[in-house]
Amino acid sequence: MTSDRARRPGPTVRVRVHEITPSAARRPEDRLATEEPLEIRLAWPGAAARRVWVTMRTPGHDFELAAGWLVHEGLASPAAIHGVAYCTDADLTPEQEFNVVTVTLTSPPARDPGHRHVGSGSSACGVCGKDSVSAALAAPAATPWTGALPSPDVVRGLPDLLRSQQPLFSRTGGVHAAGLATAAGSLLVVREDVGRHNAVDKVTGARVLAGSSPAEACLVVSGRAGFELVQKAVAAGIGSLVAVGAPTSLSVRLAADAGLVLYGFTSTERCVRYT
Repeated sequence: MTSDRARRPGPTVRVRVHEITPSAARRPEDRLATEEPLEIRLAWPGAAARRVWVTMRTPGHDFELAAGWLVHEGLASPAAIHGVAYCTDADLTPEQEFNVVTVTLTSPPARDPGHRHVGSGSSACGVCGKDSVSAALAAPAATPWTGALPSPDVVRGLPDLLRSQQPLFSRTGGVHAAGLATAAGSLLVVREDVGRHNAVDKVTGARVLAGSSPAEACLVVSGRAGFELVQKAVAAGIGSLVAVGAPTSLSVRLAADAGLVLYGFTSTERCVRYT
């Protein structure tokens, strides 16, 4: 007997592949990072739930992703998030059951979540859906970080520390990671996702849903330091951003304007400070 009830998607899927080398061919099993859409809906007293964003993500920590995204977009403060749940609308298909979440606020959002914020994004971009350059540059900002910052010695050790806590990457090689670290270099939370911006949303959301401040000394990311990651770090009140890869001109500009310390090309051998 079959059931119409959907199975919650996992973070990886197994596939049979053709592996071809100069000397042989075989059919081993491989694991892929799962990539599926997540629709985020927003509700508050007196307002029915409405779609505000659709993004491609790796399933897992979906509630954190939604909560973090709202904070980074400046739509809600951590204190305004009353709850997050999978949508239970009767008209959802089984495939949508675990791919639609509703965030309920205690009061109306901090700004209008109208057409300027409704959109869809790929797993590669954190600012898709913004319909003007000025909207993308108008990054919400938390109170600037005034606590201690990691020393260069600590900074250089963060990528390897992050890598040691990336089980999905070890299995698939297809996901990014983000971690929140103290000035002493202790990782407080690590999240992985096919989208680097989603991983950051999940980190902030984890802190918010745990009742902790998303602001901390350092955010470390496994890839480049794109503008959208700087934007999210500034919105969360992070003191510094450490990236394994390169920054962009716009990310350096935003970091400098916001007082965020930005490192790129970080490894055990060296790090480059841009602001």
